[in-house]
Amino acid sequence: MAYWIKFAYDKNTYIIDLETVGAFSSELENKRLTFWLPNSNQPIILNPLGHADAYKQVLDYLKKTLDRNSKGSWIKINYDRKEFAIDLSRISSFVCEPNGRLSFWLPDSAITIIITRQANPDAYQKVHDYIKNTTGQSLL
Repeated sequence: MAYWIKFAYDKNTYIIDLETVGAFSSELENKRLTFWLPNSNQPIILNPLGHADAYKQVLDYLKKTLDRNSKGSWIKINYDRKEFAIDLSRISSFVCEPNGRLSFWLPDSAITIIITRQANPDAYQKVHDYIKNTTGQSLL
């Protein structure tokens, strides 16, 4: 089901289906909300002062999406002083290093997420569970 929003950003008007966005990042200290345009690595960075309506629409979408996360593919993790909401079903590869570090790349972005069992045990387990339940394979 599409979730279209329209907003002005950098002198352009965008109409975006948020259902096609696979990852969002929020910085709680400065209230910036970032997502990457689908099929692009161009970030959209919203804040409540400059983009109040779009900012609220994206936050509402995230709340609804995370609340109805019946598939279990959306996770929320804290990483690099940011909070990420990530749809793991949009991740096409995962890497587990011999030291146990788990890595994957955000969709439509050049950002690599690297998590360890020690630093983020909840997210680490959620990602491993998702991989096992989805692929039938285990990286452990």
